[in-house]
Amino acid sequence: MADIVIEHHPDEARLAALGVRSWPIWTKEESEFPWTYDEPETCYFLAGRVVVTPRGGRPVEVGEGDLVTFPKGMTCTWKVHKAVRKHYRFG
Repeated sequence: MADIVIEHHPDEARLAALGVRSWPIWTKEESEFPWTYDEPETCYFLAGRVVVTPRGGRPVEVGEGDLVTFPKGMTCTWKVHKAVRKHYRFG
């Protein structure tokens, strides 16, 4: 299975090339929940801090300023340590 890909603090040119600022926004309070990706998701964290633990894998911490791609088929647990606000795109 593919790994979680993280770009720490990409520049505005990179974000503009992807059209990130036009993607919908998702928010979530501090919490913990299971999730399975039916398709890949790319997201850009505007705020927050999360630890994502893939089933059978190592925890990955992501947060404000990170551009993250989660692979299709990954089952994981999200632990939101600081409320999240992110742009996201599936597919």
